[in-house]
Amino acid sequence: MSPPVPRSRSALTLFSHLDCPRSHAVRLVLAIKGLPHDLVYVDPKDPPSDLVAAVPSLSLPTLMERDVVLYEARIVAEYLDERFPHPPLLPNDPLGRARARLTAFRVEHDWFSLLGTARRRDTPEVEEARNQLRAEMLEAEPMFRLAKYFLSAEIALADCLILPLLWRLPSVGIRVQSIGPNIEAYAKRLFQTPLFQRTLSDPERALAA
Repeated sequence: MSPPVPRSRSALTLFSHLDCPRSHAVRLVLAIKGLPHDLVYVDPKDPPSDLVAAVPSLSLPTLMERDVVLYEARIVAEYLDERFPHPPLLPNDPLGRARARLTAFRVEHDWFSLLGTARRRDTPEVEEARNQLRAEMLEAEPMFRLAKYFLSAEIALADCLILPLLWRLPSVGIRVQSIGPNIEAYAKRLFQTPLFQRTLSDPERALAA
């Protein structure tokens, strides 16, 4: 276990996996909101002692600030959006927020799960997961042409989840170009932004090589 690292208890600290779409999504939220924070990349085999003490299950990403300890990507993202409301990542009206949360739930529960299975490579379900993920992305492809971002005129929580997923598709043998021109245009435009590039770890940059 890594020795304790002195950290300001008043600063936002994000404990992040080096190559995980959920951790990447929270890094995007922090970048969009321009929030100063300490970023700690965690080796699950040698985690920092303060993280182990706070979250024995070692769930990543984990956000800490003072006495606040939060994990699960969507919970962390929604907390940050409510505490630091500008720019907003969820609509202001209750119905809009509910619909946006449903979209985020589907992306994380369905698409992230399929991506995780497809990346394991040591299970018989890999090919099935890859094919199902490609099929679901193709089905959703027309929705990427309805607005500048995913179903929104401004960047939103769904984009913070979808972009890390799209970045990792080549690692499971799915070319973004193969799932439609609208997704390809969306990905190409946003991948090239300085904001997105700042959120990549070195292993994640290597995925595009």
